[in-house]
Order: sequence, then structure tokens, then C-alpha cells
Amino acid sequence: MKALAARPRLRGALAAAAALLAATSLAACGNDDSGGGSGSGSTGETGTMNVLAAASLTEAFGELADDFEEEHPGVKVKLAFDSSATLAEQVNQGAPADVLATADEDTMQTVVDQDGTVGEPSVFATNHLVMAVPKGNPAGITSIDDLDKKGVTYVVCVDTAPCGKLAVKVLDASGVTAKPASEEVDVKATLSKVELDEADAGLVYASDIVTAGDKVEKVDLPTDNENLNTYPVAALSGAKKPTLAKQWVDLVTSDQGQRVLAKAGFGKP
Repeated sequence: MKALAARPRLRGALAAAAALLAATSLAACGNDDSGGGSGSGSTGETGTMNVLAAASLTEAFGELADDFEEEHPGVKVKLAFDSSATLAEQVNQGAPADVLATADEDTMQTVVDQDGTVGEPSVFATNHLVMAVPKGNPAGITSIDDLDKKGVTYVVCVDTAPCGKLAVKVLDASGVTAKPASEEVDVKATLSKVELDEADAGLVYASDIVTAGDKVEKVDLPTDNENLNTYPVAALSGAKKPTLAKQWVDLVTSDQGQRVLAKAGFGKP
């Protein structure tokens, strides 16, 4: 009889063990990070991610930041735009940032050389210079040669910025001898001079013409290897949000990111 009495207890113990095993399995599944989701719940990172980016990326990265925040509840993307050279210097001096995107590879290399990036930067876009002229093109500019005409004023980026370095190449290759009326801190400042009708022309990126809408008109420049900048992006070694930083790079280089960049006037990497 004692043996028979023990059976219910054995069945109860087996049932309890099975329930415990099932609960443990469910918990393991709930903690599995191997799924395809990229939300902040799978990374454990929330809060503010700091992204430093070339001024020409203002509109495209603004849209991508909205997308990123929607896909990552609890995350705020803080964007700071400036000349690439200025941003790279800030990173090298220890400014808090998670991601850096520059308008040329040489500028990014100054950060790589200081071990400031996690791995190799990823190239995600290209851009080339065009001329922006005020609406109605009052100076009648039709080619880069017109910049040498008497009375014509034009503006460029300062030559420490990628857009300025590229402008020097394009002007030299075209044989233009007239000096610019001013050198602006970045491409947005250069474009603003034209929008305000303070210059007859400005050398800006093709993407800036797209985002400017009908505020200016475009005059094409020769497009060759002398007129092309390549844009890299990298997660930074000093990132406070390293997983989110990597996911931002993934977004920018993804099909979704490429569609946003193409819409903003950028070329394929």
C-alpha cells in the first residue's frame, strides 16, 4: 500500500518539474536576441544618441532620425551639423558623440588615425558640385566659365571643408582665375548667400539644390573624378551608446537609408 500511495506524489513531482522546464524555456525565448528586430528592447540601450554629420546631410539625416526613433522607442537622436573638418576636430578633442558622418574620406581619416572609430568607416553616399544661382539667374550664368566675367560674384566653402577642397579642384580644372567673393564655413552657408541674392553664384552640392527647392536654380558643372566626394559614416570608439551607434550605421547603409539619401539628391556609394 505504501508503494501505491507514493505514485500520486511521483506524478505530482513530475508535473511540477515539467511546469518548471516549460517556464524556463519560455523565459529563455523571451530573452533571445537572435530575432530580426532592431528595437531598443533588444539592445537594452535607451536615451540620447549623439550623431555628428556634415551640413549637407541635414535634411536626409533629419528624416532618418525620425525613422530611427520610431523604430527604437525610448531613444532620442540628437543631430549636430557643421563643416566635416570642424566635427572631426571636435571628436579628436574628446567631444561626446556616438556617430560621425563626413563629406569626404580624408576628413574621416583624421579620426581613424586617432583610433576614434570602431572598425573601418562605411561609405554610404557620393555627391558632386553644381552652381546654385538666384531665382531667375539675373547674371545669366550658363557655365563655370562665366565666373570669370567682369562683375560676376561667386561664393564657395572655406577650403578646409570638403566642399571647399572640392571647389578648388573644380575651379582649377576649369581654368577659372577669378577669386570668390567669400569663403563660407560650410555648404549651407554658401547656399544661403545665393538664396539671399548676395552672390551671383555659389558652388554647392547637388543634394543642396534638391533640398533648396525653388529658392535657387541649378547650373551644372563638369562631372568627373575631380568633381566627386565620397561620404563615410562610422560608430565612434568613445560612443556612450555603441549598439545604437552601430544600428544607425546599419540604417544609413541599408536600402531604406539609401532611398532617403537618393530622394535628397545624393549619389550611390
